[in-house]
Amino acid sequence: MTTIGVEEEFLLIDPATGENAPVAEKVLAALDHRAHREFRTCMVEMVTDVCDGLDDLREQLVTGRRAAAGAAAGAGAALLPVGATPVAERSREPADDPRFRAIVDHYGPIARDPAVCGCHVHVGVPDRALAAEICSRVRGWLPVIQALAANSPLFEGADTGYASWRSVQLLRWPTVGPWPDDRDRLVPALVAAGEMLDETMAFWYARPSASFPTVEVRVADVCLTAEDTVLVAALVRGLVTAAAADDPPLSDPLLRAAHGSAARRGLDGDLLDARTGRARPAWDLVGELVDRVTPALRRHGDLGAVLAGLDRVRREGTGAARQRRLLAGHGSLPEVLRRLSVPQ
Repeated sequence: MTTIGVEEEFLLIDPATGENAPVAEKVLAALDHRAHREFRTCMVEMVTDVCDGLDDLREQLVTGRRAAAGAAAGAGAALLPVGATPVAERSREPADDPRFRAIVDHYGPIARDPAVCGCHVHVGVPDRALAAEICSRVRGWLPVIQALAANSPLFEGADTGYASWRSVQLLRWPTVGPWPDDRDRLVPALVAAGEMLDETMAFWYARPSASFPTVEVRVADVCLTAEDTVLVAALVRGLVTAAAADDPPLSDPLLRAAHGSAARRGLDGDLLDARTGRARPAWDLVGELVDRVTPALRRHGDLGAVLAGLDRVRREGTGAARQRRLLAGHGSLPEVLRRLSVPQ
């Protein structure tokens, strides 16, 4: 069984106003080893242990979210599972950490952009060389994962028109994007030129983890629900496990455009297919992804859960679509955020 683990980043917000609340240290003090300090004082990250199956993963996600929501409430905040700052963030200084301060000193205003939250899926692999090969092989499918996980249409009080504003915001960083085939030349050149602080700042959508024997897929927004996260994680594990060496070469500009298409539309309408260069219905691409990973899903016992999860997303929409539907029904953004917040 190929192992899997997940890191989820969450916003801490004022329940009355919806603004980001800089109370992370109080929240972290009430949690265990599963809670990690994040770059901003209005964020907290919850991590799972290494899991073999989706049932264990789901239980850990639900338990971690509930614990973090309770700790947030104890600090006078709510735990919000959305990918970008929906209202405002007054305090944009980093958490008290020398590494975080060095990042702000190096990157300046980019590092003070309003907070964003992602979902990072780790899939176990035997060695780093294979992990690097897999990162190259899965590049063409990651826009589909990004579209499925899109969950950040709101930014600073307004609908951006994008399904994933987090994805757009992160493009200001010089090494966020598709895994580059010329990375061995590119990263040292960027460090030497001062565009990167150091090699650890390479935040590709898929990369060999710097800390674990895994492929880390970082393209997804944090998901609205634990069930959404389980679906994304199962598909990522299937994709990593099924990665084949016979994929055609992909144009980097076309691949970046495919990610832009996913960020704008989510699963509503057409997406650019980086493999063919044509716009195609988003759900057709989801179907082809499922066809590709079905043998791996069967091997892990995940096929039924994935098909049920995709049926649910067809009915309910992505996280972005659900946010917009709530906003249309209630009008008040703070009320929408209250409804979206993780229950204790």
